Amino acid sequence: MKCDILITGTGGQGTVLASRLLAASALEAGFFTRTSETIGMAQRGGCVTSHVRIDSLNKNPLIPSGSADLIIGFEPSEVVRELHRLTPSGKCIVNTRAIQPVTASLTGKSYDPEPMFDYIKKYAPESIFVDGMTLARQAGSVKTLNVVLIGIAWATGIIPVKAQLIKDCMAKMVKPKFVDMNCKAFDIGAAYIK
Repeated sequence: MKCDILITGTGGQGTVLASRLLAASALEAGFFTRTSETIGMAQRGGCVTSHVRIDSLNKNPLIPSGSADLIIGFEPSEVVRELHRLTPSGKCIVNTRAIQPVTASLTGKSYDPEPMFDYIKKYAPESIFVDGMTLARQAGSVKTLNVVLIGIAWATGIIPVKAQLIKDCMAKMVKPKFVDMNCKAFDIGAAYIK
């Protein structure tokens, strides 16, 4: 089952781990999977975008405009920046907690995410908006935001991989003392949809 997923956010939010988790899970499930990351100024809070193309034999690792089935957005403005990549029937999962860019901080301008939400709803009406940070805190740490959003994405039915396989791959990718907390974060995200 072909599935193109774009993961976007800012440096330090866990977007790279999220893309690697999805890719590893898809590979374990037997899908030919390609990934690509644009990290840039990630360590300074800059834009981070990862492409995960499941069942992508003979395809470029970058998702072209109009081809993403799903955008997982860790930050609203980054979703707006990448919205052109979404298919007309695609869906966005948007973490509603905005991270004020340095330019807004330096100039004293306000940074209101509401107009961005309206824009996303206009072009992707089936999008899901969630305060992922609150759900991550319920799991035990705001650092589980990435796994909460993966759980939500999985519950939409777009990701063609079993939940247990995602958890098994996660157990190989995070430190043993954080496995239970991350599994809980995944379950909290999945339950958010149900």
